Amino acid sequence: MASTTSNPLTSGSENMIETTLPRKPFRSQNLLIKAVFTLMLGAGAVIIMIPLMYMISFSLRDRAQIRQASLELMPMRQIEVSVNGKSEPLYIVTLEGEQKQLALTRNRPGGMGIFVDPANPETTYELKIADQTLVREISIHPENYPESLTAVPFDRYIINTLIVTFVGMAGMLFSCSLVAYGFSRFRARWLNILFLVLLSTIMLPRQVTLIPLYVIFQQLGWVNTLLPLIVPQFFANAYDVFLLRQFFMTIPLELDDAAKLDGASPLQILLYVILPMSRPALVSVAIFHFLYAWNDFYEPLIFLHSRENWTMAVGLQTFNALYSVNTHLIMAASVVMIIPPILIFFFSQKIFTEGVVITRMSEK
Repeated sequence: MASTTSNPLTSGSENMIETTLPRKPFRSQNLLIKAVFTLMLGAGAVIIMIPLMYMISFSLRDRAQIRQASLELMPMRQIEVSVNGKSEPLYIVTLEGEQKQLALTRNRPGGMGIFVDPANPETTYELKIADQTLVREISIHPENYPESLTAVPFDRYIINTLIVTFVGMAGMLFSCSLVAYGFSRFRARWLNILFLVLLSTIMLPRQVTLIPLYVIFQQLGWVNTLLPLIVPQFFANAYDVFLLRQFFMTIPLELDDAAKLDGASPLQILLYVILPMSRPALVSVAIFHFLYAWNDFYEPLIFLHSRENWTMAVGLQTFNALYSVNTHLIMAASVVMIIPPILIFFFSQKIFTEGVVITRMSEK
């Protein structure tokens, strides 16, 4: 009998093939799951964008188009023609197999209407309105934007909002970085308890401290100025301190030791080691503060009394009250207000996402 011998190389390759074959269904399942989640995220993004698209659409219409209550995204207006000195809507109707453009002059019971030829008003036709097609055209009104921005001093409101937002942002980054650096790098007795006390202030409603703060700012003569909205940002806040502290703790302590061997002081370590490596976290908290300060309505309404000191949020609310019937102008001003946050997030999206992901991972 001939003896059969097995080649170890061949058997090893067969085993390798056998162990890799079952993995293909799992790969296809993973691709299918990713595709489903991508479609779900895309559908969710479209749903979220619908209000924004309608706001932009309504900002480009005139008052007559707003009254039409059309759900179309493209700004459309109905064509009207003059019949016996009156403007009447124009329809495309079918008469004896031929399409004509007739004007609707009167409505009749049962959904019927009296149509006439604009060139020959004496000839009338009684037709069902629902079976006819209204003649419309695209009508965009970009002049709504300069009209809305000049109706009230929005330029002054924008300047005030930019001052409050960016000066307060600089103060927040300065103070929160120092406090977070102390909690993440220094060791002292009762430090953890002090940090818990700081975090507990997040649970404190803003309304609780409103009256004491207002009394203090009134005694200082700061009421009706931008100082009550800017100065408190230089004294840190628990939320941003917590995010920065969690990020600082992911930076290895060996870098601090190496800087100390080179003669660096704690402040130099913060400036030249910690902060350059924490750019994603700093951008994240800066964007959070920008959105908060840009959209803040509560505190500017309390502390700012004069029109020249108002921010965009207060000015837009007042504009809404004064021009409630001019929905197109209100929408135009609202679009202008949301442009800066969208641009800032668009240009810093990569760093912002990286900072949020790393910070969330460090919290675990």
